[in-house]
Amino acid sequence: MTTLRQRMIEDLKIRNRSPRTINTYTACVAHFARHFGKSPELLGPEEIRQYQVYLVHERKVSWSYFNQVVSALRFLYRVTLAREWSISHIPYPRQPRKLPVILSPAEVQRFLATIKQLKYRTILMTAYAAGLRLSEVTHLQVADIDSQRMLIRVRQGKGQKDRYVMLAPTLLSLLRRYWRQERPKLWLFPGRRLETPIECSTVQRACRQAGRDAGLTKPVTVRVLRHCFATHLLEAGANIRVIQILLGHRSLSTTQRYTYVSEKTVHATVSPLELLAPADQVARD
Repeated sequence: MTTLRQRMIEDLKIRNRSPRTINTYTACVAHFARHFGKSPELLGPEEIRQYQVYLVHERKVSWSYFNQVVSALRFLYRVTLAREWSISHIPYPRQPRKLPVILSPAEVQRFLATIKQLKYRTILMTAYAAGLRLSEVTHLQVADIDSQRMLIRVRQGKGQKDRYVMLAPTLLSLLRRYWRQERPKLWLFPGRRLETPIECSTVQRACRQAGRDAGLTKPVTVRVLRHCFATHLLEAGANIRVIQILLGHRSLSTTQRYTYVSEKTVHATVSPLELLAPADQVARD
């Protein structure tokens, strides 16, 4: 490990950044350095600009990945290397705002019913029933299921914040059946090695396969299930502030995007076409 990499990791740790953020930032900086074959200490604004152009035009990366690179380079040059030009010369791009893919309740039911393996059905039903992120559902511990209070404890979610979400009776019944079969000790959903949680990639593969098996034309991921959780709650009349707390969103504006995909919201206003006289009546007049 280079001295610069070690310093950056230390700077991230003393700011209490999550292990996932540390791994992401150091990987982004490593790819940047490898692209030019030089230490980032020897590179500056012009190389950063060239690398951004390369990411957009040649690698055609997603805007979310592009922003991860920008965040990593900003941290490196502003904090670890203390370069004064770091903010003005490493701008964030304007991201396109896309609405999330939403499954209908019937599609979610069909999706879950397709999953034959009990462990994967339990994981994915938990993700939907509680609106959990992928990393949150994979890192649940047995002790996080509070059947007395009918709550699930989410440890150190995004932003390193704990929160509680509801434990649905139907989910609790499935969790008890799963526990009797698998007898997990620490991690609720352990990986191949019992002392580690299941891999995120394993869960995503199972999720995509279940979507195909269910004959769904929409892509299904754990994030899509989380979007469905929020949208279905909103359509059922839940308060948007409550949904914000359940999702662990810092800002209410992040939660409000679900109003744009809610059938209840979209159907609340009648199309002006319905206000026109029927075409056959116009012809008679």
